[in-house]
Amino acid sequence: MGRNSLSVNKLGLKVAQKLIENHKEYNVKVVSGPLGSTIIDAGIEAKGGIDAGILVAEATMGGLGRVKLGFRDYDGLTLPTVEVYTDHPVIACMASQYAGWRVSTKDYFAMGSGPARALALKPKKLFREIGYKDEYDEALIVLEAGKYPTEEAIKLIAEKCGVKPQNVTVIITPTQSIAGSVQISARIVETGIHKLHTVGFHLDRLIAGQGEAPIAPPHPDPTVAMGRTNDMILYGGVATYFVNAEDSEIAELLKKAPSCTSRDYGKPFYEAFKEAGFDFYKIDPNLFAPAMYVVFNVKTGSTFKAGYINADVLKRSVAYQEVK
Repeated sequence: MGRNSLSVNKLGLKVAQKLIENHKEYNVKVVSGPLGSTIIDAGIEAKGGIDAGILVAEATMGGLGRVKLGFRDYDGLTLPTVEVYTDHPVIACMASQYAGWRVSTKDYFAMGSGPARALALKPKKLFREIGYKDEYDEALIVLEAGKYPTEEAIKLIAEKCGVKPQNVTVIITPTQSIAGSVQISARIVETGIHKLHTVGFHLDRLIAGQGEAPIAPPHPDPTVAMGRTNDMILYGGVATYFVNAEDSEIAELLKKAPSCTSRDYGKPFYEAFKEAGFDFYKIDPNLFAPAMYVVFNVKTGSTFKAGYINADVLKRSVAYQEVK
């Protein structure tokens, strides 16, 4: 199994089982999906909610992260936040939580995240670098979508994971749902690691990760909702890491890491997306990062900080109005 014997699918399914066994408490709907699969609906036909979103987030991390609710004041605007922490940042975030699987068939499309990626090795290059592969006979995938997966989609997931279709469990959360907002904000640690990796930081130097990000108030328009969920991390997210590296390397890479290093920084994501003709490929990829990094170097005892929280853009993003 590579790096160690932890199975993100085994541990993640324990979290999913809490949703199944207590579906009424968590406002989720459990249905029998195509080919005998199990679908946990956390926001399409079901109401879902904050508690469901917290468990969905922990499931996406393969049971190797903890998520809890908090609150923070953003220059007069108080927003609920998620606080995330993991002692297995590479496996929990990069081998599981990262939305690195485009589940695409003729009749279905969704971005897939969660433990199933570690069975299917999506994307392969990343898993070669991590040196981790899960081995388990059941698969758990989280889909960010507005409709249930089709038979073709379940067949694809099962084949790529090397499991039987009846051993596939799908958690589904639309972006514009409360649970969807929660689980996206809970990607703060993963987003920060992904950007550090992009600018050249070696993943094996990461020891532990923590993060906090505000939860986006849902919006009925899925594109606006998607923009808001991005803004929570880009303008309000703080990612904190314990690492073992050289001070000079950390300082140099952090200059390139926060979202404020992007040419598209400074406006709500929906506005930038609209200006780009709603074409993701025209958005500067450097934008996809936490607003702020804090890094503790256990090798030297040094502490580094880069970036800042931008309350003004957060207020614009959520259409904030102060009533007097």
